[in-house]
Amino acid sequence: MIEPTTNELGWMLDEVLKVPEARHAILLSADGMLRAHSAHIGRDDAERLAAGLAGVQSISRSTAEFCGTPGTPWRQTLIEFGHGFVFLVAAGEGAYLAVSTGEHVDMEAVTYRMHKLVDRLGKELTSPARVDTGSHA
Repeated sequence: MIEPTTNELGWMLDEVLKVPEARHAILLSADGMLRAHSAHIGRDDAERLAAGLAGVQSISRSTAEFCGTPGTPWRQTLIEFGHGFVFLVAAGEGAYLAVSTGEHVDMEAVTYRMHKLVDRLGKELTSPARVDTGSHA
C-alpha cells in the first residue's frame, strides 16, 4: 500500500489531466484519506477534498435503489458547477479517482482517460479497509 505522504502515483494522475480544461486529480480511499494528488493542487487542499468526496461517493452509493435495484454497484458520480465539473469514479476496491475540470471540457475524453488510468494501475489503486493496529494491553 502507498504511504499517504509519498504521493508516488501523483505523476500518473497528471496523465489524466492532458485533456483541455482538466484541472486537478486526486486518488482517495473510501474512508476519505488522500492516496495521491496531481501536481497543481496542494496537499492540504487535496486532503480536504478527499474527505468531502468520500462522503459524496457514500451518498451516491446509498441512492442505488433510485435506479431500480438497491444492490446495484456504484460506478461513478458527476457533479456540475457553474464553472466546471467533478468526476468521481470507482478505482478498485475501496479507492476512488476524482478529476475536476472547467465547464467546456470534453466529458467523454475525461471519463475515458480516467477509466484507462484505473485499468492501467490495477491493484495499485486498491485500498483495503483499515485494520485496527492498536495495542490491546
